[in-house]
Amino acid sequence: MQSLITAIVENGEAASFLAWPGDFELDRKDHGEDVHLASGAGLEGFAGDGAGGTYFFCGNGGEERPVLYADSEGGAALVAIGLEQLMQLLLVAPWWRDCRAFTAEESRRLGAEYREDMPDLAARRDRAAAALGLRLPTEAEVLARLVRVATEAGEDFTLIFTPEGTPYDRLIEH
Repeated sequence: MQSLITAIVENGEAASFLAWPGDFELDRKDHGEDVHLASGAGLEGFAGDGAGGTYFFCGNGGEERPVLYADSEGGAALVAIGLEQLMQLLLVAPWWRDCRAFTAEESRRLGAEYREDMPDLAARRDRAAAALGLRLPTEAEVLARLVRVATEAGEDFTLIFTPEGTPYDRLIEH
């Protein structure tokens, strides 16, 4: 079975959607700061966003590993268990970073803003999902899963700014 990363690299339309509105690019994997997990488990940057945020795989293994997101302002959160869950989040609710309350109403409002700017958003999303072989859950499902994963993550997933030994702030509190 082909890896999702390979599928993204090989499918321009999926990569384009993930780049925008997903704000996810595989060639932006350098976080720019020396960081580590409090648990001492491995941390591998594999993608980033335009604002200097980085997606990291945690621990050992492949694309099934937990995914931690760290922004450039000192905030971090576990956002998915595996790359497939992350792709579902980015395809269904690319506005997740703008959410504060993670309510259905907030997501509807943010989604409407995105669709106003991109009337073909749903069609592009569906083509990208098909190209990657992904089933798409509802907005409510992906946001509920995001909050559950982020808030139930133990201290093992606390990101530490290595030079000072200080933890990043939690991006998602609920």
